Amino acid sequence: MQTRTVIPLVPHDHQPAPMTSHPMPANGKKFFIWTMGCQMNEADSQKVAAMLQEVGYRKAESENDADIVILNSCVVRQAAEDKVAGRLDYLARLKREKPEMPLVLTGCMVTRQQEKLKQRFPHVDLFFNPSDFDKLVAVVPELEMLEDDLASLPHYYQPQLSGNKVGVSAFVPIIYGCNFVCSYCIVPYRRGKETSRPFSDIVTEVERLVDNGVREVTLLGQTVNAYGYDLEEKSSLSRLLTAVDKIPGLERLRFLTSHPKYMGDDVIDAIADLPTACEHMNLPVQAGDNEVLQRMRRTYTRDLWMERIATTREKIAGVTVATDIIVGFPGETEEQFMQTYDMLEHTKCDKVHLAMYSPRPGTLSSRWEDDVPHEEKWRRHQELEKLQLRVCTELNAVRMGETYEVLVESKEKGRWTGRTRGNTLVHFDDDGETDVLGKMVDVRINHTSPWFLMGEAVSAPR
Repeated sequence: MQTRTVIPLVPHDHQPAPMTSHPMPANGKKFFIWTMGCQMNEADSQKVAAMLQEVGYRKAESENDADIVILNSCVVRQAAEDKVAGRLDYLARLKREKPEMPLVLTGCMVTRQQEKLKQRFPHVDLFFNPSDFDKLVAVVPELEMLEDDLASLPHYYQPQLSGNKVGVSAFVPIIYGCNFVCSYCIVPYRRGKETSRPFSDIVTEVERLVDNGVREVTLLGQTVNAYGYDLEEKSSLSRLLTAVDKIPGLERLRFLTSHPKYMGDDVIDAIADLPTACEHMNLPVQAGDNEVLQRMRRTYTRDLWMERIATTREKIAGVTVATDIIVGFPGETEEQFMQTYDMLEHTKCDKVHLAMYSPRPGTLSSRWEDDVPHEEKWRRHQELEKLQLRVCTELNAVRMGETYEVLVESKEKGRWTGRTRGNTLVHFDDDGETDVLGKMVDVRINHTSPWFLMGEAVSAPR
C-alpha cells in the first residue's frame, strides 16, 4: 500500500519551542519527501524533514519545485518495491534537467542492496539505510552544524506552509528491527535485529513533541511490545507507557505494531489503567489455522491470539480491535482458510487489514511453491471482505446515538474529520463559524456505515 507522507502540523496559534540551539538560516531551498510503507518509514521521513527544516529548507509541493528529493522505500511486497523503482525511473528525467538536485533513496529497499542499486539507478546521488540519518550530510553539508544535536532532534516536522492537516499527532519509534523470522517477511533482513532506544531519550522526545503542540503520540516498532528486553537496564513497553502517560499535556497515547507472543497482561493492564492510553488494540494474527501459522513461523497459536483478544475486551471497556490477515499462503487449503474465516467471524474485529500472499525474494517462503492460484487468493480475499463488511456494519450500528470525543485532523468538502480514542473515523459538518482543526470535540453519532461514523458536534472545541 502506498503511503504519502503526512507531515504533522501544529495549530497556527501555537508557538513551538526551538528544536536546537542553532538559529535556522533562511537559505530558500526546498525539499520533497515521497514515502511508502509502514509508520516506521513515516517517522523516519518526519525526522529527515525536521533535520532539513532546522537548516532552513522548506517543504516543496512537488519534485519539480524541490532542491532535494528523497524517496523512502518499502519492500514488504513486490508491488511496493516496483512502485519505488518506477518512481526512480520517472525521476531520471528530472535529474537530467536539474543535475545539481540531490536525489536520495532510503528505506528498507536500500539495506544490503546499495551496490546493486547504484548500478540500476546511477542517477541517484545517495543511498542510506533506514534511520541512518547522518549520511545525509554528504548531500546536505549544512547538516554538519546539527551533528551535536542530531540524536535529540525529535521525529517531528514543524511546517512553514499552511494546509488542512494539523500536527496534533506524531509517531515516535521506540525499537528498531525485528528478531522474528516469519517465513514470508523480508523486513528483519532489511531492518536488522531488535534495538531499543534508551528509555530517557523516548520520554524526552515525547516531552518536546507535547511542548510543540502534539496531543497524540503513537509509539512505534516492528515488534513494539518487545521494547526494553535488549537494554542493559531491562525495561518493558508497559513501563514506558506508564512514564509517557505522566507527561503533562499529552492527551492520547497509542502503540504499533504488537506481536501476540509479547502481549502480556502488563501491557493490557496499562491500556486499561493509564488515562492517556487509548482503548484500541492492534494485534496482527495473519492466519486462523495453526498449521499455517507454523509454516509462517509466527510462534503462537490461534487460541493464544483469541485469548489475548478476549482478555483485552474483558479488562478494557469499549476497546476496539484491529488485526492483519494474509490469505493464500503456500499450502493453505480451503479448510485452513475457513479456520481463518470462522476465527474472524467469532472475534468480530473492528478493522482487518487483508492481503493476498505474494513471495518476497530472500524469504524462506519464496523457496516454496506458490501453489494457491491468484484467482483463489482473490476469492478468499473477497470472502473476508464481505465478512468484514457485515461485521463492521453490525459493530458501528450499535454506536448510533452515542457521543465520542473526536480529535479533529482535517477538513474536506465542508466536513471535519477525526478519530475517536478507539481509532474509529468520524465525520461531522462544519458550522461555518468555528475552526476546530487540532481540537477535541464531542460528537453525537446520527449516521453509521461500515467504515466510518457521522454526527454533530455537541460541545465547544477544546
